[in-house]
Amino acid sequence: MKIYISVDMEGMAGITAPFQEKEEVPSFRRALHNQIRWIIDGIRQSAVNGSVEEITISDSHGSGTNLSYDELCAMDERISLVSGSPRKHFMMSCLDESYDVVFLAGYHAGPGEPLANMDHSFSGRAVGCLKINGHYMNESTTNAALAGDYGVPVALVAGDSGLRRQLIDQKQMPWVEFVTTKESLSRYAAKFPPQKKLREDTAAAVKRVLESDLKALPLYRVEAPIRLAIDFKTTAMAEMVAQLPMVERISGTEAEVICQNMTEVECAISAITGLAGIA
Repeated sequence: MKIYISVDMEGMAGITAPFQEKEEVPSFRRALHNQIRWIIDGIRQSAVNGSVEEITISDSHGSGTNLSYDELCAMDERISLVSGSPRKHFMMSCLDESYDVVFLAGYHAGPGEPLANMDHSFSGRAVGCLKINGHYMNESTTNAALAGDYGVPVALVAGDSGLRRQLIDQKQMPWVEFVTTKESLSRYAAKFPPQKKLREDTAAAVKRVLESDLKALPLYRVEAPIRLAIDFKTTAMAEMVAQLPMVERISGTEAEVICQNMTEVECAISAITGLAGIA
């Protein structure tokens, strides 16, 4: 069995604002490693631990250089780390058909969700709203769609209460096992649960997932051709992006591109948001 874990920052317990990754580096990194450690605990406690051959961890926040290779490998000898940027499928780099299941850790709500800590989609500076085939998407659903193209289910998500509302209450991905890392009080405030409870909840959720029938889980699929539309924060960003071949500007702030699969979508998101960010 191969497990893929994509690790973001904004949905982690112990973190409420972006400045913490620059001004509170030790506590920021400790929060990320703690969440991973609790997932590994669940894997090791599960009945299928002996069949797990590889645990791939994708450092999926910012520049992708937040996690310590040494510290991760000390947790479990089966861990491999995807780090740095730019890279193809940034948050999901190196995922392929050989994996059995995907976990998303430290994920957050998409833009505009009320009472959601640090809500955004891929680029908080550039993206106001992201849609695929006319449907509102967040990072969890977009990355789950890429995993779906490979035939791999997303089975567990750990994130804030805002993301839980989107995935579970709004039924964007109601089948996932969801671990609530914090109760979001505003964009930059949250209530964290007792760490012991979160540690136990995470390990228990991982065990339930791994001891279930993974092949019975739904795959998040989108129909091709895929229409990717991004509503940017400014008209200058849309003007910059619209210079790219195949990109059509459909309003003052919105641009659209047609893709043939989720690989193209993920690459387009990285390239387009990166270009928009310099406008």
